[in-house]
Amino acid sequence: MKSQMRSLACLLLFAWAAAAQMRVMALPTNSPLVAFRIVFTAGSAADPPSKPGLAYLTAMMLSDGSTRTQTYRQIEDALFPMAASFSAQVDKEMSTFIGETHVDNLEAYYKLVRGMLLEPGWREEDFKRVKDDAINGIKSGLRNNDEELGKEVLYSEIYQGMSYSHYSMGTVTSLEAIKLDDVKHFYASQYAQTKLILGLSGGYKPEFLERMKKDFRQLPAAAGFQPRREEPRPIDATRVVIVDKDTRSVAISLGFPISCTRQNPDYAALLVASSYLGQHRMSGSVLYDEMREKRGLNYGDYSYIEYFPRGMYQMEPSPNLGRRYQIFQIWVRPVQPSTAKFALRLALYELNKSIKDGVPEDAFEITREFVTKYTNVLMRTQSAQLGYSIDGLYYNRLDFAGTLKQDLAKLTLADVNRAIRRYLRVDRLVIAAVSKNGEELKQQLASDDPSPMTYNSPKPASITETDKIVEKWPLHLKADAIRIVPVDRVFQ
Repeated sequence: MKSQMRSLACLLLFAWAAAAQMRVMALPTNSPLVAFRIVFTAGSAADPPSKPGLAYLTAMMLSDGSTRTQTYRQIEDALFPMAASFSAQVDKEMSTFIGETHVDNLEAYYKLVRGMLLEPGWREEDFKRVKDDAINGIKSGLRNNDEELGKEVLYSEIYQGMSYSHYSMGTVTSLEAIKLDDVKHFYASQYAQTKLILGLSGGYKPEFLERMKKDFRQLPAAAGFQPRREEPRPIDATRVVIVDKDTRSVAISLGFPISCTRQNPDYAALLVASSYLGQHRMSGSVLYDEMREKRGLNYGDYSYIEYFPRGMYQMEPSPNLGRRYQIFQIWVRPVQPSTAKFALRLALYELNKSIKDGVPEDAFEITREFVTKYTNVLMRTQSAQLGYSIDGLYYNRLDFAGTLKQDLAKLTLADVNRAIRRYLRVDRLVIAAVSKNGEELKQQLASDDPSPMTYNSPKPASITETDKIVEKWPLHLKADAIRIVPVDRVFQ
């Protein structure tokens, strides 16, 4: 018995030691550039409930702060002649530090990076600047961007009651209350080898990577305690959040949680379905064609099966936004207030049509080919390749591009239509709208009255006949399922 106990203890010790090891994603090439992506799987979901924004402030203090020996200004001055930068990205499960430099400047650049991440200065003047930037990022940044604001409100509402529910940057009140000691504690408890993925790509020498690994072994072996993560709550009935703001148009986002991530065998099928319905910033998809091209409602309409922040600034999604839980979302870019209800109905009508009728055979072949080639676009930079490789570690799906292409090659139309019916729906969803006169929009959405579309010039019968159906499309909304929030209270 004692021998068995000793063996068990040894196995447990071995398992702990293995788990305590940092993970490394190394992609050596002949490139004259060296890309860094240093990821800690400690994002805003690790924020204490009373301190949303703590993970964000911690990452910003490292990327935009000082070291023990150099001030923030000295670091900026040192980076300038290298034409290099170092930045941070914080999401629910990941805090990612991103940089790139020419191999000739590698030693000098890494010295700065090492100091920022392993020997932070924790200066009060840096903390005040970083905190003020974060608060202004909400007050003057997010709240003044109707489209990004609507999407973040949607995500918050979808994940209500769980650690994903707060905006990753935090809230104004929380940011104001967080102290520098809170940041130091988060760094000490969460920035550990168990949560570290060390990513390096480009023309570095093997001994450089070994030195880098040795340096980061200075971090604690294991992270501090984190509470168990909850799953998204089921949405029992469609509900609406209207952000009341003095604005000229209505920005709409709608969606619901889905259980399909990149680990799921249905991922490729659902990706093709989403691309067919509304590929981001592309003009060949259903929503774009029906809503913008045929009816001139807005600039574009798109759908997603993964979190896609900053969509109005980017053509492709950023890597290192890995999440345990994902959403399906339709983004209806701003429309005129007079057409808002019709636009919402049309988006749901087209979604329902895709669920009911599936993807046509010819559209399936075209979309599958597009998604296969689009994968190459996602990988066109060295930093992006590194980022997606790190995501492969997170999702336990190495060689994301290669395996996705293999899955797409084997994909059938039946697979896609089966995934659509399994994961997508037009009820039990969340709708977020940013609009002036929120009470007026609430009354419109709560009413079953038709919302006819009018045009400046005649439209073909195929459009007007569809419009007669769309203008009466049931939203199944009651007034008590629609909430109005003043813009200055959002993420306050």
